[in-house]
Amino acid sequence: MEPTTTITAQLESFLKEKKITVSQFAEAAGLHTGTLSNILNDKKTISMQQLDKITSAMRLEEGHFYDLYIQDCFFHSSPDWRRLGPYLNRCAELNKLDYIRQTVHLMLDRLSYAPLLFEAAEEFFRNGKRAAALILYESLAETEKYQHSERLALCHYRLFIINLCEDQDLNTLAAIQFEPYIDRLDEMYQLDALNELINVNISLHRWQAVELLSQKMGHKAMIQYEQSRGQSHPYNEPNKPLVFYVLYAHLSLGNVYSQHGDYETALEYADLYGTADWVDSPSDEEAQIIYQFHEWSEANRYMYKLMRGQAEVLPEYIDYLSTRQDEVFVGLCRIVAASNTYHFNIDPVLERFDSHLRLKDQEGLFGEVNSLITMDRHTRLLAELGLYYLNNKKFQKGILLVLESLESSIKIKCDSAILRCVGLYEQFRHHAPAESQNRYTILIREVQKLNEKKIGFSLGYM
Repeated sequence: MEPTTTITAQLESFLKEKKITVSQFAEAAGLHTGTLSNILNDKKTISMQQLDKITSAMRLEEGHFYDLYIQDCFFHSSPDWRRLGPYLNRCAELNKLDYIRQTVHLMLDRLSYAPLLFEAAEEFFRNGKRAAALILYESLAETEKYQHSERLALCHYRLFIINLCEDQDLNTLAAIQFEPYIDRLDEMYQLDALNELINVNISLHRWQAVELLSQKMGHKAMIQYEQSRGQSHPYNEPNKPLVFYVLYAHLSLGNVYSQHGDYETALEYADLYGTADWVDSPSDEEAQIIYQFHEWSEANRYMYKLMRGQAEVLPEYIDYLSTRQDEVFVGLCRIVAASNTYHFNIDPVLERFDSHLRLKDQEGLFGEVNSLITMDRHTRLLAELGLYYLNNKKFQKGILLVLESLESSIKIKCDSAILRCVGLYEQFRHHAPAESQNRYTILIREVQKLNEKKIGFSLGYM
């Protein structure tokens, strides 16, 4: 069948070729004969539901006519959201992203469509159609880039969330691009956005950013808490009770100071998020949050003391972890790091908690732990374990773990982790068996490819 310029023309050619009457085809398509007749005579525009029925009756692939439908909507009739909205939704369902781009480009020539497109993007986002939502948010952000609207800020917030991935370079870029829009967000989104940014920056080890964002979140959350006291339904509530954001800010700041080796200050922050006696008559949900942060405070006190070299707390810490499975993975990360710094034996600990050394989703009281943080922790845990075994002259096992960490570091594109693994391998390479040497050679080629992409040229010959 030769392609023609309109859907109705192709349908007419099909009926003529197959020698089918309008009524016969209407019955096969599940349409009223008069409706189909009006469509063929250009007296009625085709709805998405009708188009899909016609396509199915012609035994064509779903979405076959969607490119022509764009032309029909914009060039053969007046654009109508009652047609365009369902069209975008069907394109999202069928992953016809190019058609969404074409349609949105044409629609944004008419600024009156911006609010409708934004609502469609929000619906796609809520329903998990993030690739389609991304196109709409990007187009809206570009259209409104010189505005200072809350809608523009919310578009950038959604883009930040959608663009997060395993690649730390891309996550760094996403965080930097979004940070200027935090204060433009509606109040109900600000605390959750700050919380997300803090978690991403923790996974990126951007500790200065974590510190500044945590201070901002704690300050904003406490102001909102004071303003909300006595109100049964505070205006513009975030996703969690305000006490969570205050305590999480203290927890993150404690994390910052522990990363800098200032465990005294980290312990002071542990006291701050370990108690929340400033909360008046906490609700059941607030009480649960307060209890969880008290638990984290107790766990982190053990960790900070251990990281200061107080090996005598290890047995007590292990007893604590044995009754709190959600805390084991993070605890092991710190225990292995401390053992490498202060050279104490942890073989019984590793044997006891062997199942927790593998990468898997981590759950807590508030749901799944941020996957970016978990992946970063696991990558570094592999390197620490490798160093532990290398220091204990278990060279084959240690080198294997270092190479696993290197492979994971390449996957998330973490330069500091890559450098650490390369340094460890080179230090002990004379102990590496032939199989490990070959694997290292392959992984180093991957590192070189990453570097070539970053510096913008290829080392290949012309």
